[in-house]
Amino acid sequence: MKKADIGVALYLLAAVIFFIVPIPSILLDLMLALNISIALIVLFNTLFVREVLDMSFFPTLLLFTTIFRISLNVSSTRLILTTGSPGNVVETFGSFVGGGDMIVGAVVFIILIIIQFVVINKGSERVSEVTARFTLDAMPGKQMAIDADLNTGTITEKEAGERRNKIQMEASFFGSMDGATKYVKGDASAGLIITFVNLIGGTVMGMMRGGMEFSDAIQYYGLLTMGDGLVSQIPSLLISLATGILVTKASKEADFSDVLVSQLFGIPKVLYLVGGTVAFLGIVTPLEWFLFVPFGAAFIVVGKQVEKNIGIESIEEEVSEAETEAEEIRKPENVVSLLQVDPIELEFGYGIIPLADVNQGGDLLDRVVMIRRQIALELGTVVPIIRLRDNIQLNPNQYIIKIKGIQITEGEILFDHYMAMNPGYVEEEITGIPTFEPSFHLPAIWITESQRERAESMGYTVVDPPSIIATHLTEVIRSHIAELLTRQDVQNLVNNLKESNPVLVDELVPKILGLGEVQKVLQNLLREGISIRDLLSIFETLADHAPTTRDTDVLTEYVRQSLKRAISNKYFPSNETTSVITLDPKIEQEIMSSVKQTEQGAYLTLDPEKTKAIMASVDTETSKLENMGKSAIVITSPIVRMYFKKLTEDYFKDLIVVSYNEVESNVELQSVGMVTA
Repeated sequence: MKKADIGVALYLLAAVIFFIVPIPSILLDLMLALNISIALIVLFNTLFVREVLDMSFFPTLLLFTTIFRISLNVSSTRLILTTGSPGNVVETFGSFVGGGDMIVGAVVFIILIIIQFVVINKGSERVSEVTARFTLDAMPGKQMAIDADLNTGTITEKEAGERRNKIQMEASFFGSMDGATKYVKGDASAGLIITFVNLIGGTVMGMMRGGMEFSDAIQYYGLLTMGDGLVSQIPSLLISLATGILVTKASKEADFSDVLVSQLFGIPKVLYLVGGTVAFLGIVTPLEWFLFVPFGAAFIVVGKQVEKNIGIESIEEEVSEAETEAEEIRKPENVVSLLQVDPIELEFGYGIIPLADVNQGGDLLDRVVMIRRQIALELGTVVPIIRLRDNIQLNPNQYIIKIKGIQITEGEILFDHYMAMNPGYVEEEITGIPTFEPSFHLPAIWITESQRERAESMGYTVVDPPSIIATHLTEVIRSHIAELLTRQDVQNLVNNLKESNPVLVDELVPKILGLGEVQKVLQNLLREGISIRDLLSIFETLADHAPTTRDTDVLTEYVRQSLKRAISNKYFPSNETTSVITLDPKIEQEIMSSVKQTEQGAYLTLDPEKTKAIMASVDTETSKLENMGKSAIVITSPIVRMYFKKLTEDYFKDLIVVSYNEVESNVELQSVGMVTA
């Protein structure tokens, strides 16, 4: 055990023992001196500590000091009633602090009780209660602010974790303080009761067993009782004062005393007015002039000195700023920071700033957080930090989306307008500004706030500007998520899986496949919109087939087949027949005959005319499904799927190509066409 552990244990054990075992007066004197010392230590710690969380164990400390102080009360009561000699400390407090008079001691004791009860305890209790409530109410807002800073790149993941932990600690601390103030209040109540018990019991003992007269008994035991009450209430008052200081402390970055003095004596004109007023009272009124006039003069002198210091500080600040600017000009430019390329950027004109500014009611930052969560749930990968910044070179209502520093797409919104889109069955037209929805390039109309309710009642789909931007950003991320998946991201996914499946990960990476090869398989899946969230099944399949082939395209096909439940659920609704397009077996045979295997992988050597004919047939057949309002899905044999997908991806980016082995047995399919040449 550590020395600190032993010390705390002995402190609590002593409190328990003092309740049970009588102790000599000399030991009681020692413990009372220790009690006063601890109270002073607590008081000055709360005075000079920088943050309240630096004394996060203060509620527990209150409980410890309270029980220790009450145990000393019990021990001193036992000595007063049994021997009439509770020791030097109690007797001294009764005779010296109380002026040797029981009535004076009683008055001082009652005043201390009133101060503690009515002033300090009541105020501390109320402040603790309000602070605890406000701290808990502010937690969601603080958490959202941290998420916003994290998404804009202002802070790192580590800093965000530290801030969240600090918020939780603050809530726990102020919640505990709300209850801990009751300890101090209860301690004062117990001290008052013990004092009356001592006075009555001591007087009775002196008269019945000591043969003393009533006046002598109440005088003698009254002094001892007041001494005992004072020696316990003074440390209790110090602890109450420490509690009040801690719960009302607002300064977090500076010493309490520095802030207090600077705020109290920091304005020269205030000191001049106070000095003049105090001196005037000393001269004009019957008050002692030799007290008030020097006081007034002292305040005026202090005001002069403060004004002089403020002038010096302002000059020093100006010189420091000038030196800093000169140093910035003189030092060589640091170009390393310019080499950093953000994975995803959303730049917007100044007209869109209110949508991203939380202080102006904008919720774009919150939507960015939801986008990252949505993609993580949907595709099983973590989206990199999305950088939001304004760009004065853009039109006021324009925004652009960049991937790795290169502009991918752009859009434009009308602030204070809504975009209305006809889902296809609304015949009645609505007036507005014609436009196109940026994500899917669908025809739409900009309408005003007053038209929104009417458009919705007519059946139009109405969306606000933040939703338009968020949807556009989501679609761009979805279509580029494969290239955003880095080796470091894959390593993080591997580390996460290793916590629950260390045997599988150790077998696969890096013994059979390297991290780069695993990355290519995952990118192949993401490129076609297949979720990699079930990483366990993916790694199990790779571990089964990687010993026989290290071709990442072939391994991807094996993985897709193991994920057929997820693929079927994604493309083929249950209890519904899905219309698909099949591939002519002759075309499949021609494609396989044109595959050439090399060390770098397989590629197609299909005749250009044949390719053109196949693409024309695909266009014809997929148009049939699109005209029916259905997704274009082509079903092929397993061995042909990846080659046919490579053949068509440059012509039809959204074409879904699925093999028979990726379809669950209970799925009902209906062929509405066949790709021929």
